[in-house]
Amino acid sequence: MNPARRRIFAMVFDDSDSEDEFLVRRPRWIREREDHIHTLDDLDFITRYHVSKQTTLNVLQQIEDHLEYETDKNFSISPINQLLCALRFYATGSFQVTVGDLGGFSQPTAHRIIHKVSNAIALLRPRHAFFPETDDQLLKTQTTFYRKARFPKVVGAIDCTHVRLAKSPGGDNAKMYRNRKGYFSLNVQAICNANLEFMDIVARWPGSTHDSYIFNNCSRRAMFEQGRYGDAVLVGDSGYACNRYMMTPLDNCYTAAENLYNESQIRTRNPIERLFGVWKRRFPVTAVGLRVSVPNCFAIIVATIVLHNIAVGAGEQVPHDDDELHLPAPWDVLLAQGQMGNDPQVQAAPRRENPNHRWRRAIIDNYFTILTQQELYDRQQEAERARQEEIPQAVTGGAALYNI
Repeated sequence: MNPARRRIFAMVFDDSDSEDEFLVRRPRWIREREDHIHTLDDLDFITRYHVSKQTTLNVLQQIEDHLEYETDKNFSISPINQLLCALRFYATGSFQVTVGDLGGFSQPTAHRIIHKVSNAIALLRPRHAFFPETDDQLLKTQTTFYRKARFPKVVGAIDCTHVRLAKSPGGDNAKMYRNRKGYFSLNVQAICNANLEFMDIVARWPGSTHDSYIFNNCSRRAMFEQGRYGDAVLVGDSGYACNRYMMTPLDNCYTAAENLYNESQIRTRNPIERLFGVWKRRFPVTAVGLRVSVPNCFAIIVATIVLHNIAVGAGEQVPHDDDELHLPAPWDVLLAQGQMGNDPQVQAAPRRENPNHRWRRAIIDNYFTILTQQELYDRQQEAERARQEEIPQAVTGGAALYNI
């Protein structure tokens, strides 16, 4: 017999006259729910939710069908209050009971709302975080990267970052989530464009997984191997293997062209490192630690990425920190803990020849060597023009001396 039904039968057929044995159920308490869309001004709203009201309403319009209840019975929570609850969680990373108190509902309700909204926003990823596929999209992306440091054919910058987990995932494989820096995390791979927007995301690997292993097992690499993007290339750090579609920095530079290649490659790769810092400061839940189970982390990570791209597309700046946000460490420390740290160490060692490096060597010999010569010629011309301008000044100065 069902335990609940057994208790009902025991209560009905109990001959005891004592009323102390019956448990009194807590009365239901419907709290007052704030309408921060109308009660907060724009500055206070951005400070608390890290996105503007316009962006919030834009997202609500796209996911409202997934959040709307069939009826208004039992004081159902409106879609806007559900969205604000999730945004506050992303912007603080605090406990769900705290987020629930702000919205006017219990911790279990806040838990369900956060994951419901996260899944709804994550479904928008193909619309707001996509890799360029057409020739026009590829050319536009390559042009914006070229304007950064004149590195040709770059279609994206790739790197990985750690998203901290606030507690051990538990289970037999928990040790796989402990990264080399000593804390539990997910290793998230991202490819971005020059405008600090996510184009591709892989957020399912434990923190101990190496960057190159994640890339070798992702679908985007298979597309590059099939030649789907032509001669387009990615730029990454020395943690990745150099080949025809992945340009990595040189360990040692012996010529001016190689120095120019390294400088251009590092400056072109810089957007992905900046992107991680902007993303984590906009949504500190990815930096201070996710207090949810690992399967629920994936939707939250993708949802914050979609929101970040929407905010960047709307021209929003990184908001100021909320005074109520208590960080476990300064931002510089938190962001440094999430970095992978695969920058090359320059050492005077013999260069190892690898057949896969011939594409990088071709770019250096056929492009950066010519670019170095052009820059040298431009500097010589500029020096000559400066020298020619100094001659009349010297003549005029000498004449003035004779006049004195």
